[in-house]
Amino acid sequence: MNRLDPRVRVLWVGRAVVTAVVVGVVAAVATLLVDAIPWWTPVVVSLLALVVGVSVALARYRLWRYEVRDDALYLERGVFTRVRTVVPFVRIQHVDSSRGPLERLVGLASTVVYTAGSRGADVTIPGLTPGGADDLRERLKRLAIRAEGEDAV
Repeated sequence: MNRLDPRVRVLWVGRAVVTAVVVGVVAAVATLLVDAIPWWTPVVVSLLALVVGVSVALARYRLWRYEVRDDALYLERGVFTRVRTVVPFVRIQHVDSSRGPLERLVGLASTVVYTAGSRGADVTIPGLTPGGADDLRERLKRLAIRAEGEDAV
């Protein structure tokens, strides 16, 4: 099974830090509006949100895996709820590579696989190098075409 690029931890930990700051600001506003809330509550709530968020981000990285097999794309992910997804190549509609602003900042990209179906009709593999995302996109495209014919992707 393939692991994600370690730089994805920077994105996920950064997201946890921003969330902790927002939670702290909300707690500070609540402290100002409600006299019964102690002055130190925003600090404790922010630190707790930071510790939980960073821990989840690091565990998420440690548990995220994907593999391209002969018949399908396999994904394993999730911290509290483990999710195992199988995407048969015959179900792939199209495949994209994407790089959002924060991903570009740390030199990463994602591959998005769109599948036939209504629930969860796409899966995203984050934390890839730009070249790795492009290579995976092309590989999945070729495998989907081989599985279904020239009109598959």
